[in-house]
Amino acid sequence: MRNTEGQTGPYRSLYPVIQPYAHHTLEVGHGHKIYVEECGNPQGIPVVVLHGGPGGGCSPGMRRFFHPDLYRIILFDQRGCGRSTPHSSVEHNTTWDLVADIERIRTLLDVDQWIVFGGSWGATLALIYAETHPRQVRHLVLRGVFLMTERELDWFYNGGAGQFFPTEWRQMTDLLEPEERGSVIGAFHRRLFGNDERVQTRFARAWTEWESALATLEQRRVTGSVPAAYARAFARIENHYFHNKGFLEEDGQILRDIHKIADIPGCIVHGRYDMICPPRSAYMLHEAWPSSTLNMIPTSGHSLSEVGICSALVTIMDDLA
Repeated sequence: MRNTEGQTGPYRSLYPVIQPYAHHTLEVGHGHKIYVEECGNPQGIPVVVLHGGPGGGCSPGMRRFFHPDLYRIILFDQRGCGRSTPHSSVEHNTTWDLVADIERIRTLLDVDQWIVFGGSWGATLALIYAETHPRQVRHLVLRGVFLMTERELDWFYNGGAGQFFPTEWRQMTDLLEPEERGSVIGAFHRRLFGNDERVQTRFARAWTEWESALATLEQRRVTGSVPAAYARAFARIENHYFHNKGFLEEDGQILRDIHKIADIPGCIVHGRYDMICPPRSAYMLHEAWPSSTLNMIPTSGHSLSEVGICSALVTIMDDLA
């Protein structure tokens, strides 16, 4: 194991934006169709990118962490997200459905082993996938570790992070009745899945803006800026997963099963001032996983777009190539 902190050299820039050389629509059952794209070198090292949320989606910027001549970059929008359909659907949409989808994509693209690259919820999914299919994973690269534990959910949705951002926290919780504020996930679940679409949209924007406001060290005012369609999909899917505790068997399951990936090498990058996913989770994962390295970035928060995070991830992927 190796635990480091800080940028040890000049910051590395992202690679230029590239366009996919192939697109796929994968039917995975129950009406779900998954958007998949391939970029870079078709003969390169396969790497699959798992986006965050749950409820986010892939963006062109996610292609830029990999040398396009060296990597076969595979991105997909998870169920209900981005260009996958039906949009914002939570039916037949669980962690285990997504794990099965990843395997379907690997089989479709005739990949034997691949690097799995994921951040935030994408790191959660990467770990669960690797623990389920360890033989298919050659390396894990994780950013902003989230272990889907009650401790982490309580931190972000029951007032922990709100102690650092009281104005933003109050904007979110003022939508609720006083007696509901001790269980924000459940209270929002009732509105997000109610019958009034206007109420759904109002609460979806509040849910999404709360997370967006805390994503970077440089605080941004996002009120009213989140498109309704994106907010609704993001908030409904994310709340659906959190309301169901990630569909895991028990709290702490990822660390319980960490022995299954003990021999798979992994790199963990985490922002020292991550207010969404506190650094303790990254530290606990590193301590339990002997084949991992941990790089704690002292100048960063949670977002994939922060300079220190970007630089560390590009350096890791160049080194692996």
